Amino acid sequence: MDIDAGNELVKRIKPMVKRTARTEVLSGLGGFGGLFQLGQQYADPVLVSGTDGVGTKLMLARALNQHRSIGIDLVAMCVNDILVTGAEPLFFLDYFACGQLELDQASDVIAGIASGCELAGCALIGGETAEMPGMYPIGEYDLAGFCVGCVERDRLIDGQRVEAGCSLIGLRSSGPHSNGYSLIRSVLDRAGGIEANASMAAQLLEPTRIYVASVQPLLAQFDVLGMAHITGGGLTENIIRSVPDGLGVEIDLSAWSVPPVFRWLQDIGKIQPGDLRRTFNLGIGFVLIVPETQTEAVITALIDSGEPDPVRLGHVVDVEQGQPRVQFNGGDAAS
Repeated sequence: MDIDAGNELVKRIKPMVKRTARTEVLSGLGGFGGLFQLGQQYADPVLVSGTDGVGTKLMLARALNQHRSIGIDLVAMCVNDILVTGAEPLFFLDYFACGQLELDQASDVIAGIASGCELAGCALIGGETAEMPGMYPIGEYDLAGFCVGCVERDRLIDGQRVEAGCSLIGLRSSGPHSNGYSLIRSVLDRAGGIEANASMAAQLLEPTRIYVASVQPLLAQFDVLGMAHITGGGLTENIIRSVPDGLGVEIDLSAWSVPPVFRWLQDIGKIQPGDLRRTFNLGIGFVLIVPETQTEAVITALIDSGEPDPVRLGHVVDVEQGQPRVQFNGGDAAS
């Protein structure tokens, strides 16, 4: 590791990290561990942890030489996952590995991580920068993120109270988020490469939405029974993870319009509708499961909070053994 470059990076990112501070943080950058005091704000706390990366979307960021948004992606993939349990994200750590530390590049990435933490309301309390010549080519890097949150035990959301008749409410995505990028890059290649599709490539680099500010206030107002972060596996695989055995979901494909970016990917890549739904979020990045009687009130509260165009996506149904647990009805969602 270039020690001088490492010290300069710490100097550059200190103001960014400071912006994410919470009163519970007891340490600054440079120690051997980040300190966070849980305090007395929780009566019966359950800690919830999550870790993730951003996959081969990194390769698109490197090709476009745009690195800040990828840091937001990293935070989003972690905090959205723990949000599903009802947890408040408390703090975040990152791991940045490269062949040779490039200060501007690394600073941009960590600036994005700090911005993501600000959006999620969690503190960036530490991380690791590893320079590994021979492991990574010059100019390349990899990322991993780690998030810890907390929820009262009696407010933990695990989907066990979900029952037939409950409503699914979808929150809009900002694009493919951070999933399916090996396929996306092959579609870009088929279309003539990134330079020939600069506008579309920029759309594909749009960072993953962070849903904390929209969802957390609802948890104190309504009986949110389950949630799902729509990541790899798309609508086909993720919602059902929050539904008990013996139940399934019916999704109304006519309830929302699939954003053009997904239609472009489907058309250029010749992707079958079933594969498209199993790979991408198709414009729905997060799903709430609520009692039918609270559906309209939840949608109104979301709109009042600034959430763009929440969608009544479908409902939970009983299924018999051998029946598919996810059923798509109506037209489109890429047909």
